[in-house]
Amino acid sequence: MSIYEAFEPKLNYVMDQLQTELRSYDRMRFEETGDHIYEHISARIKTDESMREKCRRKNLPENAHSALHELQDAIGIRIICAFRDDIYGILEHIRNLPGVTIVEEIDYIRHAKPNGYRSYHLILSVETAFEDVEGKTPGHYFVEVQLRTIAMDSWASLEHKMKYKKDVKNQALIEAELKRCADELAACDVSLETIRNLIRSS
Repeated sequence: MSIYEAFEPKLNYVMDQLQTELRSYDRMRFEETGDHIYEHISARIKTDESMREKCRRKNLPENAHSALHELQDAIGIRIICAFRDDIYGILEHIRNLPGVTIVEEIDYIRHAKPNGYRSYHLILSVETAFEDVEGKTPGHYFVEVQLRTIAMDSWASLEHKMKYKKDVKNQALIEAELKRCADELAACDVSLETIRNLIRSS
């Protein structure tokens, strides 16, 4: 049986509803400005195997309560934007969604990690009409959201692949080069945003 037990269909419902809301917002913004607020969205339910492994790593029982209450990333959504200010526009929209509460947020864009990683992380609590793992109705389900520009996402994907390579020589040099690339891409994000704003105001 899945670690999510009878709650797995509800996870898919919450994930689909949030994506539908974001797509609706994107259509509205496109009608108003002629520009999309994001480039694309990807979403997933963490696999049974992956969630069980995380429970073991956190010394938690491998059950639905651990997966859906103690941990907060069973549902994951990644939103990729062309420009940094679009990230903050989506963030404000999420803040105003009925039944959605931000329970945690970390701005790694304005405050990048030491290795150069940039992204905006959210943990949302989404209210639903059905029961949650604690037996409460209306229920609440957690959603992990990451918002990135195209440049941030490309860097993070490459860094993730290289981080898990074994027996890598010149580790310190590679880390320094990755940090330099991250900073250069961040500077490009700022420049591209400036160019777009100049075009809009012309």
